[in-house]
Amino acid sequence: MAALLLLERLSPLERAVFVLREVFGFGFGEVASAVGRSEAACRQLVVRARRHMDAGRARLETDRREREQLAGRFFDAFREGDVDGLRKLPAADVQMAGDSGGKAPLWGKGVFGAEKVARTLAALVAPFVRIGGVVEPHEVNGQPGAIFRDRDGKVVNTLALDILDGQIQTIRAVINPDKLGHLGPVADAWAVVREANQARRRPSD
Repeated sequence: MAALLLLERLSPLERAVFVLREVFGFGFGEVASAVGRSEAACRQLVVRARRHMDAGRARLETDRREREQLAGRFFDAFREGDVDGLRKLPAADVQMAGDSGGKAPLWGKGVFGAEKVARTLAALVAPFVRIGGVVEPHEVNGQPGAIFRDRDGKVVNTLALDILDGQIQTIRAVINPDKLGHLGPVADAWAVVREANQARRRPSD
């Protein structure tokens, strides 16, 4: 995916020459014939394309680090139930969406707005942690995110953060057990929610 994003930054001619030479390994004579340019021009195009690709990789790496740092702050605030911290990181119109497949509990059609999302997340985490739940930072579908596990290490759900321009735009939860099996044994999310609700009603120790 990263390579495809980088290729989109090249001009059509640079992209064609780069792919023919670097991906398929054609000789410069074959490349020149294919694109209707001289071999010397194709050599220059490859050099330029490599330069753009290298610059793009550096930019993507910087973007990746920035996303990971923001995600780290988000999940620190989440584990602490820090509503103010959770409110500052998302965009004002952030959306929290979930996929349960009708096989796990879900919070309706979605939660919208930084304030509501922050309060919803803060309310969810405290009882979850009280019953031994763990929030494990992890890349999810190529995005910064986390895997939620019950006290036995079974997967309850995942969260992935769509980050753009230094803000969280969308929080995507996958709770559908059919989509979690590749991460390990899957918990009974209904049972986890029932136990968390009971913990919420109990007075704190």
